[in-house]
Amino acid sequence: MLTSLKELYLFDNQLTTLPPQLGTLHQLQTLGIEGNPIEQSLKMIVQKDGTPALVSFLRDSCPIPGPPPDRQWKHLVGQAEREAMASDPSTETFSVLCYNILCERCATERLYGYTPSWALQWDYRKELILKEIVNHNSDFVCLQEVDNAQYEEYFQKALAGHGYEGVYWPKSRFKMMSESERRLVDGCAIFYKSSKYTLVEKHLIEFSAVAMQRQDFKKTDDMFNRVLGKDHIAVVALLESKETGTRFIIANTHLHWDPQFCDVKLVQVALLVEEVEKIAHNFARYPPRLPPASSSAVGSAHTPTAGENNASSRPPPVYTDGYKIPIIVCGDFNSVPESGVYEFLSTGSIPPDHEDFLSHVYGKYTSEGLRHRLGLKSAYASLGELPLTNYVPSFKGAIDYIWYSSANLSVNSVLGEVDPGYLEKVVGFPNAHFPSDHLCIVSEFRVRPPREPPQARPPPVFPESSRAHT
Repeated sequence: MLTSLKELYLFDNQLTTLPPQLGTLHQLQTLGIEGNPIEQSLKMIVQKDGTPALVSFLRDSCPIPGPPPDRQWKHLVGQAEREAMASDPSTETFSVLCYNILCERCATERLYGYTPSWALQWDYRKELILKEIVNHNSDFVCLQEVDNAQYEEYFQKALAGHGYEGVYWPKSRFKMMSESERRLVDGCAIFYKSSKYTLVEKHLIEFSAVAMQRQDFKKTDDMFNRVLGKDHIAVVALLESKETGTRFIIANTHLHWDPQFCDVKLVQVALLVEEVEKIAHNFARYPPRLPPASSSAVGSAHTPTAGENNASSRPPPVYTDGYKIPIIVCGDFNSVPESGVYEFLSTGSIPPDHEDFLSHVYGKYTSEGLRHRLGLKSAYASLGELPLTNYVPSFKGAIDYIWYSSANLSVNSVLGEVDPGYLEKVVGFPNAHFPSDHLCIVSEFRVRPPREPPQARPPPVFPESSRAHT
């Protein structure tokens, strides 16, 4: 679609009206319609307010096209195995939804000039967002770009009515703002089904604050000039299944957006993984929950403790280290599958002179490289990442992911792509059917006995001349 068209001349064509689909030409600055018997109301708009005003009028008056077909689930296990899991009480499954909802402050006509103004309004979009979340009925819901006011006034209350409780933090600049400004700061939220899971702890990871604590970063100019000015965060929830005692670590993040700062994204994701590893090992040291009280205790004066409500007949799991705990790391990573961020998360290591560091200096990261032992895989990787999770006229691609610890989790199914035929007729998101410029991604997992996590790939040996200068 010619959405970047700046000039269009339709002189002397005997046109009596203009199709409302011209409203998709959101960058059009000059429209020549002289010499046409076009209806007076359209002429008046151009004469009074110019071409952009006419484009906006056509865009907002355009009939709503038909909705796309429902996105289909893609299964990684066969029908027989799915039925067997459904009938086996020992099978433990859970689902995760990840969604950048496009906060109200960022949804401006300047950025989304192709979106009808009524479809850009928060009151319209929030209802569609909530409907999407509720329809999937996921156990864990990870949202990015949730502003402080909407978390407290809308999502927390609305999702409570569907059995969810939440964990939320706004971005770091929240601390330095007035009370009225704080309401508009966005952050990350994790919701969980409170009937099935107990929140044990919650953690905020402020990337700039964690970076400041590292001794190897203190003399790094690039850290001060490029990383510390960004206020991105991650939120981590430590949870336990009320039925089985299985522990879960759910991390939700939103990395920096600018493609010119791929080095900053690498640093942010490295800090995130290091903190998750520390949190996981601490969580593993917590004592297991007590088994359920025996039947002889029923009716006695004994009052069960919070740890004695395990409804499962099997004993709760014991975790010898953090790598045994099921881990989910999801969010808007603003990084395509070919990026260093994706490579690091999926392989466990990248060399110190990786091109995405852009020759900047970040302490041990650029002298020794990055490594982790979480054994992460993208939920969609086995079938191929989605063609897009973010769709605007200037970009179309996958940048949102659900990562999981492959040593103790397997993927059952993932929510598939948007119908390609529908996308061919769409300028970008948001629109009447998709309330954010991102798609939600959803995956169902099953917990399985843990195996030893893979060792991080040893750092490659490079000639001294090829290593990043430190």
